[in-house]
Amino acid sequence: MTIITSKSNNLIKKTKKLLQKKYRKTSYLIEGWHLFEEAQKSGATFLNIFVVEDMAERLVGFERVTVVSPEVLKELTDSPAPQGIIVEVALEKTDWTQLSTGRFLVLEDVQDPGNVGTMVRTADAAGFDAVFLSNKSADLYNQKTLRSMQGSHFHLPIFRVEMDSFLDFCRDQRQPVIATTLSDQSVDYKTLPRLDSFALVMGNEGQGISEKMEKRADYLAHITMPGQAESLNVAVAAGILIFSLI
Repeated sequence: MTIITSKSNNLIKKTKKLLQKKYRKTSYLIEGWHLFEEAQKSGATFLNIFVVEDMAERLVGFERVTVVSPEVLKELTDSPAPQGIIVEVALEKTDWTQLSTGRFLVLEDVQDPGNVGTMVRTADAAGFDAVFLSNKSADLYNQKTLRSMQGSHFHLPIFRVEMDSFLDFCRDQRQPVIATTLSDQSVDYKTLPRLDSFALVMGNEGQGISEKMEKRADYLAHITMPGQAESLNVAVAAGILIFSLI
């Protein structure tokens, strides 16, 4: 068995570039056995599998398996304690315009990868039909986002869209848009009508939703807070709203 022990190996150097967003044009990296198993269940295409020697027997029958030293494996992740496997997964082409109505989570310019991943995972847990990210939202394939999602991106479709196009789509499909905001026009989320389909919009951590979103939304809603905190973390607020709407 040949084991790659050099960090300067050409395959390792090429794969390591995928830790940077600009190189993730056709593939990305996942780390750990849980994500690997979730990817398997989803039918994802594996381009390369890197594993440490003492775990290699778990991959008998898989193709494109490369055994590496623990030091080399660490080169392919930002995790301080990798779990022994890193996989290069092919990105799949998706077309959100083929969707009809459903229960959608929309993240408008959410910056923190952990928040994005947590909200995607929550939408998955609640049985939502899809998640939409604005172009200025955090990268879906950032290592922190992937760890926060815990494989949920394999369970439901996630699309990066222009917000204007998405709002036009909602209008044409008569899909109600619920935007979260603390403006004077918003209502307590508990007073919202029961809807079979909707798009729930969560805004930027510091600025909230955009003025354009506020003008075009069908409903503006907030979470009434009887305590003294000025605001909730956006992922916490999303969790409350997501499960209240299903």
